[in-house]
Amino acid sequence: MIIRERYLKQIRPFYSKDVIKVITGFRRSGKSVLLQQIKEELVKGDAPVLMINFESHLYAKLLNHQQLDAYVAQFAKGKTGKLYLFFDEIQRVEQWEKSINSYRVTYDCDIYITGSNSKLLSSELATHIAGRYVAFTLYPLSYLEFKQNNRGFDSYLRYGGMPFLSQLDYHPEASRVYLNDVYNSVILKDIISRHQIRDVDLLDRLVKYVLLNNGKEFSARSIEKYFKSAGRKVSADTILNYLSHCQEAFLLYPLKNQDMKNKAFLTSNDKYYMVDHGLRLPLVQNPLSDIGLILENIVLMEALSRGYQVSVGKIDGKEIDFVLYKGTEVLYLQVAYLLADQSTIDREFGVYNLIQDHYRKYVLSMDQLDFSQDGIIHQNVEKFLEMEVW
Repeated sequence: MIIRERYLKQIRPFYSKDVIKVITGFRRSGKSVLLQQIKEELVKGDAPVLMINFESHLYAKLLNHQQLDAYVAQFAKGKTGKLYLFFDEIQRVEQWEKSINSYRVTYDCDIYITGSNSKLLSSELATHIAGRYVAFTLYPLSYLEFKQNNRGFDSYLRYGGMPFLSQLDYHPEASRVYLNDVYNSVILKDIISRHQIRDVDLLDRLVKYVLLNNGKEFSARSIEKYFKSAGRKVSADTILNYLSHCQEAFLLYPLKNQDMKNKAFLTSNDKYYMVDHGLRLPLVQNPLSDIGLILENIVLMEALSRGYQVSVGKIDGKEIDFVLYKGTEVLYLQVAYLLADQSTIDREFGVYNLIQDHYRKYVLSMDQLDFSQDGIIHQNVEKFLEMEVW
């Protein structure tokens, strides 16, 4: 079992505190395992623990919040000391917010919940726990975590960071089947059923189009034209709604363009990246095709898991792949596969000549030689991902 220390470190200060701990993230990214790790290091002796995974049919009768309330009351009856309550995939329970807040008020308890939808805390009912929770987002395995499986960067490039793949020993065909099942589970459970999508084929085609064009810039209008050329009529509004549903399910992450001169965000085309590049595996013959965009995806998700806010920099018609913000910290990243010739070197390094500040500027690639120049740091991308602090 891989210890998710990056997340445990964030959550530990809130252990046994009177605040609800909420962990959200992509389906099968390890939320259940993280709950188990929290329980193992938090709960001592024979302290009363209730752990429910609402994806299990064993708890199907508890998806009604009144039934759940009765179940928790029965569990708490006669117990002394603090109760530890762990609820996995809580969004499956109708009006869960009322119940969770009631437990916080009624019992001496420590509550941890997980969910696979980013809107978990933005519904009207979530006002019941407003100001009474802390939220954390869990991502698939980072490269540092992935290495605990005794696998190298080549395997990470091919298969991505979905935790269960280690139990398949990264067998090519088994991994392909599993990742396809993950994709279908997200589409069916977290998007189609939740939003009552009728045109399932259109949604599937749209998501696969975005995954195969991962990291490329496009708009709803450009996708509308693409589908029209393929004989499918669809409105830009429908495309935007479907993309929004994918974001809510943590499947897709859009990046806004930012004018680096006035720092304003532009309303032009977004770039979309996927939560885990391994999801491309069932869709392509060669998992390392478009390796430059795969590297971009890996670096972006690593930045997000480290708590950075990220945008795409635009200046004088040129682009900086990622502009990272955290507090007062600013970091610029250019990502390329190889600095194969002088024109590539000039393109990747040259854009920084337009940025007149003293924040750190990186060019990341698979090259082993150091091409650093003029205060711009060149770093091998694998070594960069291994750095504890950027």
